[in-house]
Amino acid sequence: MKTIEQIAAELQGYDPQALSAADVNQFLARLVEPVTETEDVGVFGALGRVLAQDVVSPISVPPHDNSAMDGFAFDSAQLQTGQALSLRVAGTAFAGKGWSGTVAEGECLKIMTGAIMPAGLDTVVPLEFVKLDGDRVHIPADVVKAGDNRRFAGEDLMAGQPALRRGQTLGPAALGLIASLGLPTVRVFRRLKVAYFSTGDEILSLGEAPREGAVYDSNRYTVFGLLTRLGVEVIDMGVVGDQPALLEAAFRQAAAQADAIITSGGVSMGEADHTKLMMKQLGDVAFWRIAMRPGRPMAVGRIPKRFNGEAGSAGAILFGLPGNPVAVMVTYLAFVRPALQRMMGSTGTEPVLLRAHSLEPLRKKPGRTEYQRGIVTRSADGRLTVRTTGNQGSGVLRSMVEANGLIVLHHGQGNVAVGDEVDVMMFDGAV
Repeated sequence: MKTIEQIAAELQGYDPQALSAADVNQFLARLVEPVTETEDVGVFGALGRVLAQDVVSPISVPPHDNSAMDGFAFDSAQLQTGQALSLRVAGTAFAGKGWSGTVAEGECLKIMTGAIMPAGLDTVVPLEFVKLDGDRVHIPADVVKAGDNRRFAGEDLMAGQPALRRGQTLGPAALGLIASLGLPTVRVFRRLKVAYFSTGDEILSLGEAPREGAVYDSNRYTVFGLLTRLGVEVIDMGVVGDQPALLEAAFRQAAAQADAIITSGGVSMGEADHTKLMMKQLGDVAFWRIAMRPGRPMAVGRIPKRFNGEAGSAGAILFGLPGNPVAVMVTYLAFVRPALQRMMGSTGTEPVLLRAHSLEPLRKKPGRTEYQRGIVTRSADGRLTVRTTGNQGSGVLRSMVEANGLIVLHHGQGNVAVGDEVDVMMFDGAV
């Protein structure tokens, strides 16, 4: 387990007061480690879980050559280019049943989608392509070629081959794939436990009476939604005031039961420093000023699960986020979410960025990464386009509701003209 100082020494040009977004993700990739405990869960309980081992197919899928269409199966050796073909129907093959008869030369078999292809037959002509005349089928010239509409045994998966890989997050299609292999359970990493609390004497919980200078806590509910979407076990610890004893108790309780701790507020320059002092007193913590907008201040580190010199586990990873609502969401999406995914055992942690044409000029100075709230649509000519939601203030939470993605203006990037392509981090599945 590396200390903050050791990790910092590995990063060329590390400066905690001027970190680029790329440096932050490199640092966090070295700081966090995947959980190791696993469990077997049923298919219905596997959605969103991360595979702890490869799923090897015990069977071939499909298990037999079969028809991809309702139609008529026949031997393609009877086809001749430019000539129609007339065949006698020898019987009907249904899905789920084998055909026990024989099909002679000059004959075909009426076949349903998914039915096993009898030996000697290799092509299916769809029902709508033919003309029926009693027990005969007339196939027009050149409507099919040899092998059409035939699915091969093992075309989807061959027995003994990996169907899904370790580290893959299971989506709806993966659940269907697991079930298609006849597997009732699958081995996954245990759920990550993440504790969260807001800090500040000015923060009100729902149900408290309004008072001058105080605001209702939105971050607690936003972060709850983000973590729930991620599929972790959320430990909600409410609001903790700026008092050393309360903060110490909250950090100790969180570290004792969680793999990661997320806080909001108390890490900016000029704020009451009880939160920062307690972080530093209890753990190995770095305080950063990130070259980004919004969300410049951030704290990261590790809070031990046991104190007073006792031996214990590596400790809970700490993410101290800024207090402004939009800054919380942006720093979570840019840095915390990929780090938590690594802790969950996932191998797919890099966000996929789409390219879209900007509908408006965007002012941007090189030397920092900017995340602007954007609305992506498709223009009449089929291109993806994006415009901002307007006011980009870090306290304007409404703009995150209106947006469907973040326009990512990279560290070295300058102004954007109308029509220029920009990267967009879409919200779908994350927010």
